[in-house]
Amino acid sequence: MRFLLDDEQREFARSLDGMLTAADTPTAVRAWAAGDTAPGRALWARLAEAGVFALAVPERHDGLGPLPLELAVAFTELGRHAVPGPLVETVAAAALLDRLGSTEGAAWLPQIASGKAVLSLCVPAVGGPNALDAEAADAVLVVEGDTVRLAETAGPVQPSADPARRLARPLGGAVLARGSAVTAAAAYAAEVAALATAAQSLGLGRALLDRTVEYVGQRTQFGVPIGSFQAVKHRLADTLIALEFAQPLLHSAALALAEGADHGSAEVAAAKVTAGEAGYAAARTALQLHGAVGYTEELDLALWIRKARPLRDAWGTPAACRARVLMS
Repeated sequence: MRFLLDDEQREFARSLDGMLTAADTPTAVRAWAAGDTAPGRALWARLAEAGVFALAVPERHDGLGPLPLELAVAFTELGRHAVPGPLVETVAAAALLDRLGSTEGAAWLPQIASGKAVLSLCVPAVGGPNALDAEAADAVLVVEGDTVRLAETAGPVQPSADPARRLARPLGGAVLARGSAVTAAAAYAAEVAALATAAQSLGLGRALLDRTVEYVGQRTQFGVPIGSFQAVKHRLADTLIALEFAQPLLHSAALALAEGADHGSAEVAAAKVTAGEAGYAAARTALQLHGAVGYTEELDLALWIRKARPLRDAWGTPAACRARVLMS
């Protein structure tokens, strides 16, 4: 099995990286955390133009997919740049609605592909009772048992380690679908969500490592850069190894999901726990090596650090993912 990206996939990653580098995502993140979604929605539209959301939507519904590997490539870049919003939940909702096959649900898919619709998805059995960015989404889908409902409203925003992850409990709403097909579709959607979240964690970790390496080359102590100290080098090397180990697991999981392999669930779980832990370790390394400045809200680094743990735990905690791997 080939885990290396081809030229087209690498160019896609570079184009997203270039676009997001020029987009001033820290400003969009801070605005989103304050409840102002306009900069984030403008960025969302640009991502849609680049084809990011279409990767999760079948061609028969004006999409390009489903293409799990390309989706993993895209979400690695979204994590690298800390893009706000229910990105994972929207592509997972697309996977759910496509698998359900209902006319009402399918009507959302072209809108997701074009970026005109932002959806959130709540599966309490997997991620708890709250939906991400419910107040900013055009629709919130809730899966409980064998039932999918379209939430009518949402409760107040709850505190989060990452202020840009605005969590609220979806309330009420009409039933969209019911039956065994819902259970199967929700399970697949959760796999897509776990894969995309793992990719975000990987991208986040790489961004934190890059910033930290740059910083330790500039910060001096005893007349030399602190990056020359052996203890610092070892910490950075451990962080890099963890991230490098996570990448092939992520690509393998994406390929297994694309092929519908029986072991796909275990592969996704392995990628999720490995990338999540690697991203979280990168955040701890960044915080440690930046020293007191790493704690400041004014430093953009904090926007990345505060995302690491929520991403690690979203759509499958480390304990839950390890249990799935052991049961396979």
